[in-house]
Amino acid sequence: MNKHPRFIFHSQSPINGGVPLDLLAQSFITPTELFFVRTHAPAPMIDPERYRLRVDGLVKRKIELSLDEIKNNFPPRTLNATLQCAGNRRAELNAIAPVPNELPWGAEAIGNATWRGIALQDILAAASARDDASHVAFSGLDQIEKEGHTFSFGGSIPIIKAREPNVLLAYEMNGAPLAPIHGFPLRVIAPGYVGARSVKWLAHITVQKESSSNYFQTRAYQLFPANMRAENLDWTTGLQLSELNVNSVICEPTDGARLQTNFVLVRGYAISSRALARVEITLDNGANWISAEMLGTENSDSTWRLWRARVDLKPGRNEIAVRAWDSAANTQPANLRDVWNFKGYMNNAWHRINIFRNK
Repeated sequence: MNKHPRFIFHSQSPINGGVPLDLLAQSFITPTELFFVRTHAPAPMIDPERYRLRVDGLVKRKIELSLDEIKNNFPPRTLNATLQCAGNRRAELNAIAPVPNELPWGAEAIGNATWRGIALQDILAAASARDDASHVAFSGLDQIEKEGHTFSFGGSIPIIKAREPNVLLAYEMNGAPLAPIHGFPLRVIAPGYVGARSVKWLAHITVQKESSSNYFQTRAYQLFPANMRAENLDWTTGLQLSELNVNSVICEPTDGARLQTNFVLVRGYAISSRALARVEITLDNGANWISAEMLGTENSDSTWRLWRARVDLKPGRNEIAVRAWDSAANTQPANLRDVWNFKGYMNNAWHRINIFRNK
């Protein structure tokens, strides 16, 4: 696995981790060596010559495709798209109450890459998906052992989402074939949705009426009310995670930094399932806001936006917080307490850091 020397491993088997924030937002496209890894089992070793993708369910024609057929029989598409784990920024929630038995992600479980593959809508057209279909389900070739059972990772997206031209079956990442840990030989890219729906090592597509019955759709990646805990869990109260909420993070300076100068350049990223409208930072807990400069020209629901702002620090401790707004006027709640849940998903409270200006 060719990852940066500063890559932070939250677990080694299976591999999960990302890079420090000061590395993460240095460029619009995240180099593969800096791209986060989220796995639930070891990456399967797949022979590309023997690989086949099956498509069935509510289709008029079941199909089975080799990797060469996928690459040669459908028009290729290239897309910049951001993936973010639903557990991004989970570690911050521990300040409110413990989030047990989950990976302690900081704000590094995100990355923006250039993907090349084919449009999922082209596969659905080739199989002639039926009009009574509502969801498209995916399953991978990995083998996960959990609660005495062995099964593959899976999930689904609504068919209306699956037919959007920016939903890909990708075989390349940043100009190279997918690495095993990133889904070789084929993975789903569903921009604007939590990363769990971008299933890796894709083996099977099923067109169906209901959402996926896979454990990771019906149990793992669900958002529960704040009063729920594992010991009193009512499964009927869970929301299946899909679209990303609006979020923003300060990448530099890093939390706890001690600086000699009063003028500081603050940099970070912002993300939403819709196009982003603006990013603001505050040094006085929201009494006053400074509009950040949005970097780059690409502004879509497929990618993050990087941003920067110059601030004047007072001597001593300075708390800086950031919030973003998207094109539907959605923004972020101020307090972690407002978004806490026992699985630690979808934390989009204002991201805050403390830095110190030496007197």
